[in-house]
Amino acid sequence: MKCRYDLVLFDLDGTLVDTAPEIADAVNDTLAELGLPGEPLERVQAWIGNGTGVLLLRALAAGLGKALDEVRADPALPGIAARFEHHYAARCGTRSTVYPGARQLLAALRRDGVRLALLTNKEARYTRALLDAHGLRPLLDLVVSGDTLPVRKPDPAMARYCIDWFSASTPRTLLVGDSAIDAATARNAGIAAWLLPHGYNGGAPLAQAAADRVVADFGALQALLLPEVALSA
Repeated sequence: MKCRYDLVLFDLDGTLVDTAPEIADAVNDTLAELGLPGEPLERVQAWIGNGTGVLLLRALAAGLGKALDEVRADPALPGIAARFEHHYAARCGTRSTVYPGARQLLAALRRDGVRLALLTNKEARYTRALLDAHGLRPLLDLVVSGDTLPVRKPDPAMARYCIDWFSASTPRTLLVGDSAIDAATARNAGIAAWLLPHGYNGGAPLAQAAADRVVADFGALQALLLPEVALSA
């Protein structure tokens, strides 16, 4: 083995795939049905990370000028959520793109014998649709979505579930993400966290996430994880 890690956990949105454009489309489809103005892509990006339910709450709170708790208690919310789910199911995979080098790195790590897991707060139905749309599922050994367990990131149970699944050790497990949520998940689980700067961190500086390392892009990530492969590529 050339890689120093036996198991690498990858976040999805903002890490492997740029999903913000199609998520913004679904948000704005929903807001339009309610007679509310659409939200710019940059603002929707700042709401990504805690699953689609929380994202919708934030969008409605902004559009209606209400507090999150007020929106959460609104009896109309389940119906609105159903419409958002309809729109996002239709949009999922339509305007998202795999980040350059991501697919190649996953394939190279698999060839090296590294086990690969996806760790996302996105619900399983959307995770499956997104992975299928981009042909990424065959490159992953395990997928843990936001509704696989009773908890979500940054709860360490998601990472520990993967570690236990593969009988891996924490010193030889790495989490690659794009946000403070991913860094906190790794810290809580006692594993290393490397972040990519091309994703979504709620608009906050990535330096505040206190990751073990910030890596410029997937080319640099491959050079760190598989130096022999990177040099010979």
